Amino acid sequence: MSKTFIIAQREFLSRVQKKTFLLTTILLPLIIFVFYGFIIYFSVNSSDTLHITVVDEGKVLPNKLENKDDIKLNWQTQGDAKLLKAEVAAKKIDAFVVLPKTNLPSDTVQLVSGKTLGLITRERLERMFNNALEEQRLLGLNVSKQQLDSIQTNNTVVFTSIDGKEDNDVKAGVSYAVGYISGFMIYLILFIYGSMVMRGVMEEKTNRIAEVIVSSTKPFELMMGKILGIGAVGLVQFTIWLVIGTTINLLLPLLFPGMNPADSQQATAALGAAQQAQQSGAVAGIMKGISTINFPLVIGCFFFYFLGGYFIYSALFAAVGSAVNDDPQDAQSLMLPITMPIIFAIVIMTKAVNDPNSSLAVFGSLFPLTSPIVMMGRIAHGVPDGVPYWQLILSMALLIAGFIGTTWVAGKIYRTGILMYGKKPTWKELIKWARKSD
Repeated sequence: MSKTFIIAQREFLSRVQKKTFLLTTILLPLIIFVFYGFIIYFSVNSSDTLHITVVDEGKVLPNKLENKDDIKLNWQTQGDAKLLKAEVAAKKIDAFVVLPKTNLPSDTVQLVSGKTLGLITRERLERMFNNALEEQRLLGLNVSKQQLDSIQTNNTVVFTSIDGKEDNDVKAGVSYAVGYISGFMIYLILFIYGSMVMRGVMEEKTNRIAEVIVSSTKPFELMMGKILGIGAVGLVQFTIWLVIGTTINLLLPLLFPGMNPADSQQATAALGAAQQAQQSGAVAGIMKGISTINFPLVIGCFFFYFLGGYFIYSALFAAVGSAVNDDPQDAQSLMLPITMPIIFAIVIMTKAVNDPNSSLAVFGSLFPLTSPIVMMGRIAHGVPDGVPYWQLILSMALLIAGFIGTTWVAGKIYRTGILMYGKKPTWKELIKWARKSD
């Protein structure tokens, strides 16, 4: 095994000492942080406000709708359609709305816009005017405003488990986000580092370096050395990213003073008490939802499934790399059966983050080729709420067994394929190599 670690050390140092490693490891998360910072900044400080003129000739909405941050309404009791269209064409206003004079359910509300409105904006405007018109129709049936408000008040539905733990929407949303991000990161890891192993094997085979190395070591030791070395590079990268992310999170209040609680209170001093209470409740709910996530468990499982999934797929990618020569098309044709489980896993994971206890999510989290991605989508919901203990233990055991099995098969393919030249391989031949006795 000493030769395996020598090869792993060579693979590790040859990649870590490159300038590209420093660029991708340190600059990449900083670039992503700056990129999302610009997105948040322009989203908050965007001046894309819709100025809409509302023509209410029938005065069906005596109580004018309140303006929103991004929607400003200018009310008129009369207006000419041609003049309003001219104002839209001259970009004095963005759109105008003509309300019906009778306010019947069959009436049509016409909105004329000079630019295409997004789906979310359309739904907001439809809901805004429909709710207001519906409220006026109910008031016309001698239903008082107080009665109407009491009718429209929604009942509070509290979700709890059998042991009394509260499971609100915020907690479910935070669990969804953490599970999806974790699963998607492992999805990228399997592709990036698995392909890195395959390219490394192909380069050594094409340059005839493998022949020299195999003369002093076994092919299986060579394969495992490459897998361990590149896997160590991945672990170092993710550890550095975790440290950078934690540091940025601690420095956010210093980089953005507006995020300090005292500054937030000063900024919201002009708001009404109800609005302040609503915002404070939303922030408190999000913080409470985050506090319910067992991050030590999530991080620990992330590294375990990262290693397990990486070892399984790296062994398979190494087997493919050893079987092909320098033709990328041959590698792509053999990669399809390997990449399909990864794609299926990300599809199942989108189901698992919404319904962690569904039969499809349970199967995906137990099957070794999909469990590294799917289980991360479930584990964020907690143990044993999202994942029973026995399923987590069984998933880990099957992943270890899957790694041993795939490594054994990939090693037999690697042993034959690394010294095979000038022949275009097929999956039928790879199976023969795997079944060949030692």
